[in-house]
Amino acid sequence: MTPPPPLGRPRNKDGLTFDPALDDSELATVRDALVRGRWADTRQLLAHTGDDWDRRGHRLVVLAESPTSVAWAREWQLAEPDSPDAAALLACATVSRALYGKDSPEAARALCLTAARMAPRDPTPWLAILILARRAGTDDERVRAFDQVRARHRDHHHAHHLMAACLAEHQEGDRDDPLHEVYDFASWAAEQAPADSPLAVLPVVAHAERYRVLARAGLEPADPARSGHWSTRRARQVMKAAFDWWLEWDVDDGTAHPRRKVDLNYLAHAKLHEGRPAEAAALLTRIGPHATHAPWSYPDQDPGKTFRAARRAALGAA
Repeated sequence: MTPPPPLGRPRNKDGLTFDPALDDSELATVRDALVRGRWADTRQLLAHTGDDWDRRGHRLVVLAESPTSVAWAREWQLAEPDSPDAAALLACATVSRALYGKDSPEAARALCLTAARMAPRDPTPWLAILILARRAGTDDERVRAFDQVRARHRDHHHAHHLMAACLAEHQEGDRDDPLHEVYDFASWAAEQAPADSPLAVLPVVAHAERYRVLARAGLEPADPARSGHWSTRRARQVMKAAFDWWLEWDVDDGTAHPRRKVDLNYLAHAKLHEGRPAEAAALLTRIGPHATHAPWSYPDQDPGKTFRAARRAALGAA
């Protein structure tokens, strides 16, 4: 399993950042302040976020990746020991450290459970447990964590992406199975979600995650451009449905989903490899500088090189 991408947002000359904050400029500003010890800005940001659970989860996961987050979360807890936001940040930050082998998974999980008790309605501590279980847990632990997230926020975007990645890794035999459980899971999630939910793109995500697994097992070419994975009848159907959803529901304002750029990267990647450069170009234009490591790194590619190559192929520009 690949390690998490490096922290930070180094800006290349072409504007690409691969910043996990995506286009949340307020989050990026607060993260920079947290590195300098200004945890009061984080407190204000999380208070303002409220129970927008997808946005809260996104912001806490990104804030937690700062190497100083554990220290400042502990200082915040000393000042406000009853703060569920401080407890959630400490839990998420300890999970992030555990992923790098800098803290124990047991300690991280215990802090997540403490944060969950302090805010029973908040799915974020359970999201952190799912992130941890994705790397260091069993299938049962992942399912239990996902169920806990979903019990609090049925359409949690990040949790569904994590489960798709986990399920995609179940491999039996020497080929892809069109009835594989990850495809069923993604279709089910997309069908039960509200019409405007970005979970409509989850079947495309599942398709890319299966390619990652198959390519690493040597069952698909390591170069996705040489793979027929995106040209099957089923693949074309799910990609058309996701692209049609984007045409109808995409917005680019303050009401937009905080992780929509993640979905657009998956969809642009799929459209490019389906052989639909015009549709990929529209998506890449909307993505702008907000490229994501996945799926451009699949299976073991340099995401910067592959994203720039995609832009050249679709837009004729670097």
